[in-house]
Amino acid sequence: MNVKNILEVMIQKGGSDLHLKAGLPPVVRIDGRLSHLDFDRPTPKDMEEIANQILTPTQKERFHKTREVDFAFGVAGLARFRANFYVQRGSVAMVYRHVPVEIKSIDDLDLPLVIKELALRQRGLIFVTGTVGSGKSTTLAAMVQEINENTNKNVITIEDPIEFLHHDKKSIINQREIGSDTSSFHEALRHILRQDPDVILVGEIRDALTMEIALMAADTGHLVFSTLHTIDATQTINRVISFFPPHQHQEIRYLLSSTLQAVIAQRLIPKKEGQGRVPAVEVMIVTSTIREYIIDPEKAPLIQQAIREGVSSHGMQSFDQSLMKLLTDGLISMEEAMKNSSNPHEFSLRLKGIQATSDKTWNAFEGAETGGPVANDF
Repeated sequence: MNVKNILEVMIQKGGSDLHLKAGLPPVVRIDGRLSHLDFDRPTPKDMEEIANQILTPTQKERFHKTREVDFAFGVAGLARFRANFYVQRGSVAMVYRHVPVEIKSIDDLDLPLVIKELALRQRGLIFVTGTVGSGKSTTLAAMVQEINENTNKNVITIEDPIEFLHHDKKSIINQREIGSDTSSFHEALRHILRQDPDVILVGEIRDALTMEIALMAADTGHLVFSTLHTIDATQTINRVISFFPPHQHQEIRYLLSSTLQAVIAQRLIPKKEGQGRVPAVEVMIVTSTIREYIIDPEKAPLIQQAIREGVSSHGMQSFDQSLMKLLTDGLISMEEAMKNSSNPHEFSLRLKGIQATSDKTWNAFEGAETGGPVANDF
């Protein structure tokens, strides 16, 4: 089985991920949906041969020991890929994700313009969150690119594995990979302050120790980016606190309230015409009001309202406001908007024009200058 040929077909079809397992034709994910490719079904022996061809001796040793391995590699003249090899039902299986060679800008990705300003902040902690495959790494790469093209900084990334390759422009970009350049996220972070960083990117925070060091780095005047698998800003705050034992929760709330700058949570929504996806993005910027809500757990439910009300003054937006803008612009269908809405009932009422007359927080997303959305139009 020639994996390069299959990867070429995946890219030609605009696929993001390729799944290979014994006994099943190759499966590619296109715009979030899985479909089979017209190739032979690999045997368990085929899968072992592919693993032997692609893995380095060090990776083979790790795979033999742990039965799974993450890595990234490039195919000359084709593209770069992130891969995960694992074992299921006794045979090797693998997933490849296409990583574009060209790093798209914040504008190219149709992300809110406020993200440019966030990328250029001097200090603090910024989380980019979402489910697997929601574009977190792509957004982070665009933010690092914004720094690289506009500022003179020393940026150090810690990734598992390295996906997007950055080239030094105005800034210095040092990329470290878990396993080959450092042993773990928290070990890399232990020593990173001696490497004179201005900006630190932690590919993913997986444990309390890594989270604690990231918070300390942000508290000492560095700009820290990282990701979490959370669906919105409120859940992100709760997840950070949950890393620590209960007796530390209030202390962490105070530390988080003083270091957190923003949470960018995103979901990729299929376009109305069926070609490609667009990001629906929630942006929470930490204001004095939101700091108060972070410190006091009883006020945490008020965070979503603060996000909705922070549109004009701070550039914030909720998921539903973002979905409304995509719907009003004709980029997504009503079905997809309702499916991805955080509050479908309220969203439906707004589409029908049922709302408080004093509520102006949605005007920028509903096309207020044209009278807003009308349910029958979609």
